[in-house]
Amino acid sequence: MNLKNRLETHLTQITRERDPYLATAGHFFVQEYIRQELSQWGSVEIHTFVVGSKNCKNLILNLPSQAQFAKGNFSPILIGAHYDAVPGTVGADDNATGVAVLLELARMFAAEPTKYPLQLVAFDMEEYGLLGSTEYVNTLKQAQQPLRLMISLEMLGYCDSRPNSQNYPRPLELFYPNCGNFIALIGNWRTLGDLIGISRNIRQVGVASQWLPVPNGGKIVPDTRRSDHAPFWDAGYPAIMVTDTANMRNPNYHQFSDTMATLDLDFLTGVCLGLERGIRKL
Repeated sequence: MNLKNRLETHLTQITRERDPYLATAGHFFVQEYIRQELSQWGSVEIHTFVVGSKNCKNLILNLPSQAQFAKGNFSPILIGAHYDAVPGTVGADDNATGVAVLLELARMFAAEPTKYPLQLVAFDMEEYGLLGSTEYVNTLKQAQQPLRLMISLEMLGYCDSRPNSQNYPRPLELFYPNCGNFIALIGNWRTLGDLIGISRNIRQVGVASQWLPVPNGGKIVPDTRRSDHAPFWDAGYPAIMVTDTANMRNPNYHQFSDTMATLDLDFLTGVCLGLERGIRKL
């Protein structure tokens, strides 16, 4: 099975109503699907946190670095994607696409490790205020765990090549293209070199890519903070969001129309391949 087919298989399983309160069966199904897929490559750690009276779960797979780099004590790269969805939507782009790419990167990096150890994390409760990533970053800070980089996979599969299909918070429209046919990488200043390098690798596989460094934890442009990288910015970690820009492009954002039929699987496959290449080059 090729990469596009594997991504489509994941999307078919994940794209369903899975709000943690109003679609508990779907939420549990997707949680178990992710756990089973990741467990092919190692022991899956469950990070449980409580919201009100509800137990919520982040799912974590740790992958070792290449053997020749194991004694270098390199800080890990954390790759994350949230698996919950808003009520009333099956969340194909938001964020089944991110989870599907997370699962495929786990497969790729388990088969052929990178220079850095990896943590692949499926975050719960993102739609309720980045709760899963906030809880997890707090555990990292308490353990004084450094990170080489955090990468948040946030909506990766919607592409629109028509003129004026892409919107921006002002004044970014002055600097970036008006066609929504690229993947965006948004990072804090510490990630500038990584933004350029990963973006270049994505372009090399044939997908357009734009990058944006933002100062002050993105507080000048609040739209840059709308995913699980933001708590990592606030905690002082280098972090990047990879995104198709959500409602800046996708009219199905947080709607029941966010279905698999609206996705561009060739675009998504290219994003996945480009990310694999870019992460290997870090």
